[in-house]
Amino acid sequence: MTPGTPPPGHGLLTGKSVLITAAAGTGIGSAAARRCLQEGARVAISDRHERRLAETAEALADVTGEKPLALACDVTDEEQVGAMIAATVEEFGQLDVLVNNAGLGGTASVLEMTDEQWSTVLDVTLTGTFRCTRAALRHMAERHSGVVINNASVIGWRAQRGQAHYAAAKAGVMALTRCSALDVAHLGIRVNAVSPSIAVHPFLAKTTTPELLDELAEREAFGRAAEPWEVATVIAFLASDYSNYMTGEVVSVSSQHP
Repeated sequence: MTPGTPPPGHGLLTGKSVLITAAAGTGIGSAAARRCLQEGARVAISDRHERRLAETAEALADVTGEKPLALACDVTDEEQVGAMIAATVEEFGQLDVLVNNAGLGGTASVLEMTDEQWSTVLDVTLTGTFRCTRAALRHMAERHSGVVINNASVIGWRAQRGQAHYAAAKAGVMALTRCSALDVAHLGIRVNAVSPSIAVHPFLAKTTTPELLDELAEREAFGRAAEPWEVATVIAFLASDYSNYMTGEVVSVSSQHP
């Protein structure tokens, strides 16, 4: 099955303001930003790579004719996270949707993995998601409204050699999603996650061997990896009122078979 072309926008997010972390480049973050713009949202994108962030904002200008708000932020820095949320609220008046896309991987056996390798992946992927969620929820709580969407991974469910740190972080993101959803349900705030199997983009290709990518793609029922936009459409659904009764859910974006 070939991926085809992305479906047209249907105004699912008209009037909503959306902030997406780690959105620079050509991966799921930038695809989510493009989809949210196509669905009528006002979008802010963030990344710690300022040059790539500016280039991505320029590329996204073809959707509406204007560049989205671009905010440099390192999610391991609490002060920068707070400034990112504050700048988004100042620009749009409110923050309706946060998409936590920031994450860091790597490959190492637990036999050789260092404390630094473990801690770095956990700090970006899990604790960074927590920092951004906490800052966004404090704003959303004042309005009794908002949506948080976390980017998890099927690795949080399924074992893969050399991925103990990343798998532990993504499993933690799933647990954070479920528990934080209960913490804020009474405030009318929803927290969900997507759990992609494999979505290939240039950055992933640089950090993973072609042999592993081929092996992972072969496990998919469609015989291929997902395109980033195929994950982004699910993110847009979770951000929209079409998923109004969903919270604490981890939605698998996958075609894997046993």
